[in-house]
Amino acid sequence: MEQQVLEIDSASWQPGAPNGSWIAALEAGKVLFLPRLSFAINADEQRFLSPAVRAPRARNISLDAHGHLKGAAGDPATQAKVAAMMTRFRMQAQTLINGLLPRYSSALRLAPTSFRPAQVENRIQSWRADDRRLHVDAFPSRPNYGERILRVFTNINPDGIARVWRVGEPFEQVAQRFFPRAKPYVRWQAQFLNTMHLTKSLRSEYDHLMLQLHDQMKCDLGYQRSASQVVMPFPAGSVWVCFSDQTSHAVMSGQYMMEQTLHLPVEGQYDPAASPYAILRRLAGRQLI
Repeated sequence: MEQQVLEIDSASWQPGAPNGSWIAALEAGKVLFLPRLSFAINADEQRFLSPAVRAPRARNISLDAHGHLKGAAGDPATQAKVAAMMTRFRMQAQTLINGLLPRYSSALRLAPTSFRPAQVENRIQSWRADDRRLHVDAFPSRPNYGERILRVFTNINPDGIARVWRVGEPFEQVAQRFFPRAKPYVRWQAQFLNTMHLTKSLRSEYDHLMLQLHDQMKCDLGYQRSASQVVMPFPAGSVWVCFSDQTSHAVMSGQYMMEQTLHLPVEGQYDPAASPYAILRRLAGRQLI
């Protein structure tokens, strides 16, 4: 399998002039890994590196694009400090992306920032929700019509424990393998889901196919074992970036991670033909939106 993780030797959130090989790698679904780039936690924020920072029924802590915090425990002053820490990470993640990928800047749409203090290994989930299985990101209730899901991650584990991923084969190989198994798109079913408010908008054929890939990958245990893949431990004090709708990945272990999501229209890419939408459209031989 071709190398799916590209290491970048930079310790700055402002990495300098854009690099064409990094851009092409990212848009091909590879992971950009910055082992020397870390997000600094100040002395007062160290107390947030505890499971107690998360509200009892929350899976993660999130900060939406308007600065509203959800999922955090503690009094208003504590929550304000958690929000300030997450806002600082959001700003640094945006600075990184603007430096690596300046053409994206005018087209990016900000999505929530996430702080994940839970230990991955302890989660009990259904097979569809189990992110320890190789998958590409697709969401049943949130059709995105081909819009890209760009994510910046950082491991802030205070005990030096890595966040371990499996990174799978390129998206085109995933699509070629699972596209023939996909159930046909039925528009009236999509309309019914939208009418019943089970989706936030009408699910397109593209969104249907992405959900089919996500589910087919996760439910195929033989594929999970035998697919070309590498185990990638992202150490504490490192950052990595990928298009999570294109990078086949599984999160195996780790605790204390922050993540920033940014959405990008396909036409905002340097090479729109490399997008999942373009690949699935070629396989289908028709427009999917």
